[in-house]
Amino acid sequence: MAVIRSSDIGNYLYCRRAWWYKKQGVESENQAEMATGTELHRQHGRKVLASTLARTVGLILLMLALILLVAYCTARIL
Repeated sequence: MAVIRSSDIGNYLYCRRAWWYKKQGVESENQAEMATGTELHRQHGRKVLASTLARTVGLILLMLALILLVAYCTARIL
């Protein structure tokens, strides 16, 4: 019984010929372009991670500032 992976289905639907070549073990001729694309995706992933971390730190600092503001205002009222 053969295992069918979701990536195989996606590859087949995208390009049946490329899927067949891959199953036959035929290497793609555009290895340099594929390597460039992989590197671009890796760089993009790092940027997304950095922006997510920056956003999280920003939200934490905002919450801290609000807590300090409430504490300051409460201390002045008492």
